[in-house]
Amino acid sequence: MKRMKSAHHDVQTINKKSFLKTIKKNKILLLMCLPAILFFLVFAYLPMPGLYIAFIRFNYAKGIFASEFVGLENFRFLMISGKLWDLTKNTILYNVAFILIGSILQIAVAVLLNEISNKLFKKFSQTIMFLPHFISFVLVGLFAYNILSYEFGLLNNFLRAVGLDPVKAYSSPESWPFIIVLTHIWKTTGYGSIIYFATIMGIDPQIIEASKIDGANVFQKIRYIILPSIKPTFVILLLFSIGSILRGNFQLFYNMVGASNSMLFETTDIIETFVFRALINNFNFSLGSAVSLYQSVFGFALIMISNWIVKKIEPDYALF
Repeated sequence: MKRMKSAHHDVQTINKKSFLKTIKKNKILLLMCLPAILFFLVFAYLPMPGLYIAFIRFNYAKGIFASEFVGLENFRFLMISGKLWDLTKNTILYNVAFILIGSILQIAVAVLLNEISNKLFKKFSQTIMFLPHFISFVLVGLFAYNILSYEFGLLNNFLRAVGLDPVKAYSSPESWPFIIVLTHIWKTTGYGSIIYFATIMGIDPQIIEASKIDGANVFQKIRYIILPSIKPTFVILLLFSIGSILRGNFQLFYNMVGASNSMLFETTDIIETFVFRALINNFNFSLGSAVSLYQSVFGFALIMISNWIVKKIEPDYALF
């Protein structure tokens, strides 16, 4: 028994020395990581006790920890009201459209940019496509209003000029999924293609040259060399996107349709806009926190499952 304890103590001592040796060896790298570690500690971990607010009936006079504890009552209210399903459905469907259409277009743009031989035209094309990313969502919302407004919009002025009936976009919920997806694609495709373009530029030129010598045309080069090379990048970006599939783009939705246009709630109300209304209009912090907690737990479970599936299929492409 004494020998076992002594052996266990020796192992602990060796592990401790090895851990300290590793820290000493990588002290420069750890020092470089320090700002990021502090950022996550301050903004991601220290606020976590605030999640308790999702399980109480918040009272301003009593504060967070003295308010009445109601357990899962706030979550139960969401389930009964039927809001949770609509919010989840809208948020997931929009993100699925953003991820699928966005990824396909970003890869296509990166491949096409790589095939452009004229350097001046390539730089001009990149600049034009990156430009929407730097336009604020406030301006995007203003552009949309100037085009879609029933009375003064460019679209309705054109329709009236050619003798057609104007459209009431801001009271037609069925049209907004297309408008929002198109706007998101327009704003993110150029900038999102940078990573794929960088991956393509990292392909060994000798492989490309060898394929040309073997007689491969442009389409065969893309099919058998470029697309397989960007597959790991696509999988990693897809995993990151899946992890945030329950997080809507609040700036896009708020500036495009606002958070209080009830006529469009059917197709445009996502979790973020609901939380915003709960906090700003109704001052219901507990309900807003309950929705946010549900969003985080669902996203965490989704990314763990996705990573597990990827690990089973292609272990080298998994995040961890």
